[in-house]
Amino acid sequence: MTTEQLHQAPDSPSPQRSSPDTYEQNLAHDQHDQHGTHSTHGSPHGGDHLLFLAEALRTFHDTGALAPSGPALVNALVVPATSRPNRPISVLEVGAGTGVVTRRLAQVLRPGDRLHVVEANPRFADRLREDPVLAARRPGVGLRLSTCRVEELPEASAPAGPEIGGGAGPGPGLAGERYDVIVSGLPFTNFEPALVRRILDLYLRLLAPGGELTYFGYLGTTTARTLTSGPRRGARHRAVVRLLRRFEATYGLGERTVWRNLPPARAYLLRSPGPYS
Repeated sequence: MTTEQLHQAPDSPSPQRSSPDTYEQNLAHDQHDQHGTHSTHGSPHGGDHLLFLAEALRTFHDTGALAPSGPALVNALVVPATSRPNRPISVLEVGAGTGVVTRRLAQVLRPGDRLHVVEANPRFADRLREDPVLAARRPGVGLRLSTCRVEELPEASAPAGPEIGGGAGPGPGLAGERYDVIVSGLPFTNFEPALVRRILDLYLRLLAPGGELTYFGYLGTTTARTLTSGPRRGARHRAVVRLLRRFEATYGLGERTVWRNLPPARAYLLRSPGPYS
């Protein structure tokens, strides 16, 4: 595992929490803003789609898709970072891929915020290190990259300590750090149910009380998995889906179907127990 601070370009420019009732409004606001900034969602690297496809063909189990998320899905996933308290926040992104969500987060975060990106694929991590949008983020936005699986983070093995003034914590890289927002891009239905359970439990431990989690799943995958992979993998897929639905029934705030994505997807918004500070 390696963790490193990603530095800013020297010429970088200067610079209500979500609820079941506001998730749709916040998402609509972000999608409206997207029309004026559509090009910022596109990759600054012309080869991102080719890299993503190459890695999907090489390691589909870990990549889980043939193309990066589209702008509408990206906006659905970053809603907790755009509807936020008036103080610095700490954000964890897991499974960043080529960085479509990472770039959007870097654009909406404010000075004093911190973004911790976890990407296990070293080729994707190399692309993130070279990303000009990330380098040109606002001054004062901290960004570090860990090239590992989320369960390998030092925070994953550290016991949850007392909450310190919300999720931002006392300093970057502290073992036991708690996050206000977690955005997960992991392909849960490619994993064994026991691993999905461990990751979801870890997310709850890493979230500050009242912190919010987003993740997504593609539509129609249960039927497709059964038809293309046989009954055993189909049964495993259905077991993971049942696990996710139970998790959402306990912690869920809302969901959004994103038809303007390839393939269409559903984004989920969840909140950890406890009052938010």
